[in-house]
Amino acid sequence: MKQLIYICLFAALSLGMGIPDSGVCVVEFNASFNSANSVDWIDKLSDCKGQRIDIASEPEMQKEHKIVVVPTVIVFNDGEEVERFQANIMMQLEATQKDVQEAIDDVIMSAF
Repeated sequence: MKQLIYICLFAALSLGMGIPDSGVCVVEFNASFNSANSVDWIDKLSDCKGQRIDIASEPEMQKEHKIVVVPTVIVFNDGEEVERFQANIMMQLEATQKDVQEAIDDVIMSAF
């Protein structure tokens, strides 16, 4: 019975990891040590899914997506990176909500 519970728990946790492979998704890669510079408007973007990944607790995601500075915001379309916004030397993102929303809108318009 314990093994079944562990298998179910592992499966549930595994489903939540990774980047969605359908539709537009915006992911903020940050780290707990830089939480003061977290992007507070990710959830306010329209026509996309939003996700946050803490690279301190998920270092494999840092390697997979080649994150060299935090925060980094990446716009994905069907699991493929289409736009990347990286922080400055002060670990603050200079891109605005409007900049990222324009990238999302471009991805959506390019489908027509």
